[in-house]
Amino acid sequence: MSDPIPLTKDVVAKALERAEHYRLLNEPAQAESICRDIVAVDPANEQAWVYLLLSLTDQFPEDMSHAYDEANAALENIKDPYKNVYYQGIIYERWGRAHWLQRRGIQAVQSWINKAMQCYSKARELAPAGDPDPTLRWNTCARLKKKLAKSATDVRPMAKRDMGSEYDEVPQRR
Repeated sequence: MSDPIPLTKDVVAKALERAEHYRLLNEPAQAESICRDIVAVDPANEQAWVYLLLSLTDQFPEDMSHAYDEANAALENIKDPYKNVYYQGIIYERWGRAHWLQRRGIQAVQSWINKAMQCYSKARELAPAGDPDPTLRWNTCARLKKKLAKSATDVRPMAKRDMGSEYDEVPQRR
């Protein structure tokens, strides 16, 4: 078995750029790996923990088995109170969206989105002046809740279909 080759501290800044690059290319597993290399050599690097958390949440729709717990473990390393509560909101929001994509029930999705909105409300109180991020995320969640409420009540009657003609079947005569 091959073990990863450790990074040196002098390449951490360049590696962080790569992690962001791979997240933007929608390659979260690659970004996750890079972040794990960074925190192995620089465990106090809060930006690497943020990117690790985000790369894990990017994987929620495909990997709902371990990514949630690992994202929360990464969150424990984000010491800034504002960033901590803001990224907790990100975890909840993305977890809720993953549940929605997996069609796991609107009530569960709404519960996770409500938790996210509570975090964003608290983050707004802690945010540095001029930081719109928690407000923007809160608004996105509010719009998602409206969409969820509409989809829960938007039941369309099934169209009447002639299955026989769709499959070129000739009705049987008696």
